[in-house]
Amino acid sequence: MSWSDLSDWWVAEIEDDPAYEAAVNPMLLDVLRPDAGLTYLDLGCGEGRVMRALKGTGAVVHGVDLTPALARRAADSGPVVIGRLPDLGFLRDDSYDGAFCVLALEHIEDEGRLFAEAARAVRPSGIFALVINHPFRTAPGATPISDSDGETLWRPGDYFSSGTTLEPAGEGQMLFHHRNTARILESAAAVGWYLERFVEVPHHELDDQAGIPRLLACRWRLLP
Repeated sequence: MSWSDLSDWWVAEIEDDPAYEAAVNPMLLDVLRPDAGLTYLDLGCGEGRVMRALKGTGAVVHGVDLTPALARRAADSGPVVIGRLPDLGFLRDDSYDGAFCVLALEHIEDEGRLFAEAARAVRPSGIFALVINHPFRTAPGATPISDSDGETLWRPGDYFSSGTTLEPAGEGQMLFHHRNTARILESAAAVGWYLERFVEVPHHELDDQAGIPRLLACRWRLLP
């Protein structure tokens, strides 16, 4: 099932979901630290929720997304190109002051090429920011477990492997790509991204999962 098939479900799913305003957008703004007047590229912009948050800082933001129905919604906050990541061949070199990818890396098979394409499109000393579901949670076989006392524990699954899982999405399923944290950091470093910030946060709603990482965010700078 494609995101085009799921676009209406996705918009309805997140419309009243507080997670973006409570955790996702603040993490992105914290690691990206956008400057008013600079231009940033949202890789996998979806319906534009993060673009709107960034526009509120005075930054200029453009988007890329695969799904036309979602791209049309995002276009209220800036120009959006319909394209399949990690391909950014339609962009000139050194076009942006920074780029970011929020909860979309899991849907991209070749993360190394995404980092490389972003490095080409971003100016020297520019920024790349990433927010993802923590790889500890996305490993094949990872799942919450409730014990007899009602405490929620976490089965880590095969964290150190790279693989895919099919996850429920509306009336269908979507393919998620898992890679451990080391692979992500090494893929970025291999094409010239220098790590400046690394942030992990627990679940923002469930007290009994306060010790379990929920989201991971990074900020890199492109070596000149």
